[in-house]
Amino acid sequence: MNLPTVNVLIVDDIEHNLTALSALLAQPDVRLLVARSGVEALELLLEHDVAVAILDVNMPGMSGFELASLIRGSPRTAHVPIIFLTATSQDAIRTFQGYEAGAVDFLYKPIEPRIVQSKVSIFVQLELQKRQLAEQLAATRQMLEANEMLMAVLSHDLRSPLSAVMSSAEYLTRASSDEKIVAVGRRIEHCGRRMTRMVEQLLNLARLQGGRLPLRRSEVQLDALCQAVIEEFAANAAIVAGGRLVFEAQGDLAGLWDSDLIAQAVANLVINALTHGEADAPVRLRVSGESPVEVLVTVANRGAIPADVMPMLFAAFSTATRAERQGSGLGLGLHIVRLIARTHGGDVTVTSNSADGTAFTIRLPRKPLGGGQVFEIGLA
Repeated sequence: MNLPTVNVLIVDDIEHNLTALSALLAQPDVRLLVARSGVEALELLLEHDVAVAILDVNMPGMSGFELASLIRGSPRTAHVPIIFLTATSQDAIRTFQGYEAGAVDFLYKPIEPRIVQSKVSIFVQLELQKRQLAEQLAATRQMLEANEMLMAVLSHDLRSPLSAVMSSAEYLTRASSDEKIVAVGRRIEHCGRRMTRMVEQLLNLARLQGGRLPLRRSEVQLDALCQAVIEEFAANAAIVAGGRLVFEAQGDLAGLWDSDLIAQAVANLVINALTHGEADAPVRLRVSGESPVEVLVTVANRGAIPADVMPMLFAAFSTATRAERQGSGLGLGLHIVRLIARTHGGDVTVTSNSADGTAFTIRLPRKPLGGGQVFEIGLA
């Protein structure tokens, strides 16, 4: 097994000092780069990345302080930790000068071998950990890209047969006079719509978690947007005509949001309330714009969420919200709502008890926080 090699730079104009330090710092995973002047050190730094540089202060031509200033002045090497070694007596002004030049430590000769080994070992371990984190980050990015590509392919390939299924179901319900065939057609159409929502949820989840779904902000009137969402449920007479879904609006409801994503979040909450709320009680969709900086969207229904379900309510692919209706969904609806809210710089909260029922509230800042978009991606 090959151990990863970490470079350590040693700069000193005295040969036996270089020999002593090289022997002291020799390790299987450490490659020692030796320079006898500041110029040689800069040439090595142009070719190699180093975990730490050990510089002698008193060198002819270019002192250790001058070399450190040059190292700090280059973007490529500005992050390199520097340890100064000096044979002169300890002096507060000189020590301050060393730290001002960019040192992380200042050691005086004769050096204590174990101290030098310990300090250099720390920077070697930090470099190894930095490489490991960089590899994990690269692997995560690659996984997210592959995940997004998979979701995009699935979404594209599933849309065509789903469209054919929906069209066929619609034809059956319109062309046939047989009640049984019409009922079957409506059932197929209902299942097709549910599958379409699943596909869209998977695709948006992949994009949101990868930070690859840019916000298309525009001036939005939230009351008009919510009315449009409600119209999507108009086909179900029991919901709208039966008074199951009630809409309330008050205050200034204008803001800069991605209308498609906000509509999806509102629809997810409404579907969740209609699915899990008490069947004979109304679902209330309320938007409030009384605050000058944010707008609140609340979806409330009768019925309480069990206490053991609350901690995992917003988790991805959670079975908590579909325990009584296996196969009704992927358990992504509330998770996506939270991602959309946080992507806009807001959040979503929930209150639930047997007396007052359940209410989900999305907080949406009217404008981007700090003049930019906010992305907070996670699976928790």
